[in-house]
Amino acid sequence: MGKKIKKKIAGLIDQTLLNPDSSSQDHFILCKDAKKYGFRTVCVYPHFIDQCVQDLEGTSTEVCTVIDFPEGLGEIERNLDDVERVITEGAMEIDMVMDINSFRLKKYDKVLTGIYSIVEAAAGRIVKVIIESCHWNNDEIKIACEIVKEAKAQFVKTSTGFSTYGAKYSQVKIIRQAVGDLFGVKASGGVNTFNDTIKMIEAGANRIGTSSGVKIIQGINDS
Repeated sequence: MGKKIKKKIAGLIDQTLLNPDSSSQDHFILCKDAKKYGFRTVCVYPHFIDQCVQDLEGTSTEVCTVIDFPEGLGEIERNLDDVERVITEGAMEIDMVMDINSFRLKKYDKVLTGIYSIVEAAAGRIVKVIIESCHWNNDEIKIACEIVKEAKAQFVKTSTGFSTYGAKYSQVKIIRQAVGDLFGVKASGGVNTFNDTIKMIEAGANRIGTSSGVKIIQGINDS
């Protein structure tokens, strides 16, 4: 039973390395762990995509990268240039931050346009939209979820991990209720143990963003 659980949980994990000071060797280890445990993706900055694609060749683990991260400035032309580049380099999933300031100002059409432009440019690749849920009340979280769905992205993601706090059970639950049963929900930020992971899955997450994937999998009892 333990091996089955490990495989299932590992398949939900985006093993993340977004430390600005990380090295090529750090990414070699990241990919080595991803191959060993069968993580869904590795999530890295754009300048490490090429290395990770090569290191993961022939495996089921894909490369995810970030756009407009972590600020969410909403500069559409720049974001589109970045999307074109990361696709060329082999990224198969994109985690983008929504236009935070425009959302704060209730310029929802601008937020929608920014997301939709990246979804279109991604040409069928999975786009996860980081709403930075720590900034918003429950009603605002629901509005953000509606925008993400309307923009045709595939996931709502809670957090960058660089703000006040990360994923909270109550907010993940609200996100799941807002997007419905079939949409993607990624809990990210502060998910560091197997118990954390189970709580987020129970709340409605079907993808987990974490730098602690190895610790999480090793925390599963094999008995």
